[in-house]
Amino acid sequence: MSTTNDLVIALKKELKAAQMTYADLACALGMAESSVKRMLAKGDMPLSRIDAICRALSLDFADLARRVADSQPLLQEMTPEQERAVVADRKLLLMAICVLSQWTLEQIVATYRLTEAEGIGYLAQLDRIGIIELRPGNRYRLRLAKTFRWHARGPVMEYFRENAVLDYFGGGFDHPGEGMLMVHGSIARHLAPSFVERIQRLAHDFSQQHLQDQRLAPEQREGYTLVLAMRSWEFSAFRALRRS
Repeated sequence: MSTTNDLVIALKKELKAAQMTYADLACALGMAESSVKRMLAKGDMPLSRIDAICRALSLDFADLARRVADSQPLLQEMTPEQERAVVADRKLLLMAICVLSQWTLEQIVATYRLTEAEGIGYLAQLDRIGIIELRPGNRYRLRLAKTFRWHARGPVMEYFRENAVLDYFGGGFDHPGEGMLMVHGSIARHLAPSFVERIQRLAHDFSQQHLQDQRLAPEQREGYTLVLAMRSWEFSAFRALRRS
């Protein structure tokens, strides 16, 4: 939730954008200019005063609050406690995956056995956890950065290792648009990070294409899951055959 200081910072930006001086604002508020300067410098004022400044700027308080929310730093990762809250309920986890894919509430309840009331309840939970900012009309804004990743050894990835890995890799990967490659090789250690960066770029490209294609009709899209990985690894059955 935004602090009063965040709102004051946003108001200063709005004053500058409107080319309104402190003297102009003081006149509109019926205050001395020195008092206005002191008030904004301290960044401490009641919401009623912020509302009065909004009126002087012909600015809706709700719009100001949204701009403050939009300016908040996005999460690069979540805490273990937040991740545990997500995986504690299978339907909540489903909802989290759907919002990460930018699905609307209408799309979610039309696709899965969730009532609208359940969907709204889960959106509210995701808002409390910090994944989204719930807005009027059951719309939402993701609070996660484009570079967001689940913790490699966190509760969410552990859940997928235990419950989804075999299900995913049990497929044949032989339909159009599918494929699986496993390439083994020995390369210079200092080159490995560059290959990981390329993997990350491909994942980013895939995510960007997903966002771009949300404009297409549902029948023109197909759901895909891209799994990319690279690690120093030897199959345990082979490792057992190594000479001591």
